[in-house]
Amino acid sequence: MPAISQLRAWWAQRPPASGAAVMATGVISVGLHQTGYETLSRIALALAAVAWLALAADFAVRLVRDPQRWLREAGTPPGLTAVAATTVLGTRVSALGWHEVAEALMALSAVLWPVLLVVLARQHRERRMAGGVFLLCVAPQGLSVLGATLAMAVGAEWLAHAALVLFWLGLVMYGVALAHFDLREVVRGAGDQWIAGGALAVSALAGARLIDAHHVNPYLWNDDDQGVLRTVTVALLVLYLVCYVVLLVAEVVWPRPRYDVRRWATVFPMGITAVATLAVATALGISWLKGPGQVLLWVAVAAWLAAAAGAVRSIQATGTTGASGTTGATGTTGTVRP
Repeated sequence: MPAISQLRAWWAQRPPASGAAVMATGVISVGLHQTGYETLSRIALALAAVAWLALAADFAVRLVRDPQRWLREAGTPPGLTAVAATTVLGTRVSALGWHEVAEALMALSAVLWPVLLVVLARQHRERRMAGGVFLLCVAPQGLSVLGATLAMAVGAEWLAHAALVLFWLGLVMYGVALAHFDLREVVRGAGDQWIAGGALAVSALAGARLIDAHHVNPYLWNDDDQGVLRTVTVALLVLYLVCYVVLLVAEVVWPRPRYDVRRWATVFPMGITAVATLAVATALGISWLKGPGQVLLWVAVAAWLAAAAGAVRSIQATGTTGASGTTGATGTTGTVRP
């Protein structure tokens, strides 16, 4: 079968979890920008932007042509990748000085987020769930990161305060997600179990951006609030580094080498760990963290390349056997079978 036919067959079976590929690619772009690899960063940004446009178009087309399928897919935790991916892309384009584009992406995310939450709450009430449930935290924290970034760029105090509210709300949502997470996923998850830790890293990144915003405008909040932010941000980063080690050990002891679309949800937490570590190093003036942050970034880049290679093989397999459609379908619900 020609390559284009293989791609179409794969795309038709694409689950909502595919949005994690945009998240992963976008955060790799942010990390490469932080470490001065601007050319590589822009290449990754271009890939993320193209993928985001394709997914956004498909999202809209399904809403119009097949609303029942749209509701089924939107009513799952992986559906929230639409919000998280948009905020990651907005954060990166803001660094290019394209603040109007970033503002539009934030507005889109802010509108989409509550809509998807309502759909999710109505359709998805399982008690034991896979790692995708932690997107409940990632989505508002992504909005917090983007809001704080734009607040510094355009001098909008209200955005900084909104970002602070979203930061604390995101931590509450993490507790909600943790209550529904099946811990057995640590040893048997297909990749999205890493979001359990990645949500902590994104929260640490949001905290670092809020601390930076206070450095730019010291009148945003008082010193006590700033002190609490610093303490919580460091605690979040430490907690995730512990989670990172636990999840990595679980991957070694219980290896899962087969490609699954949810492996992009492994790459994203790895990338956001590097970005958060570098951001905390800058925000808190902890220079020795920059070295580990750069190492973690290249580990994430290697994971991205492995996931990309797996995706290519999956497309080829879909065109010949349709096998990847079964694998991808397991990533659509975020639930755990008894």
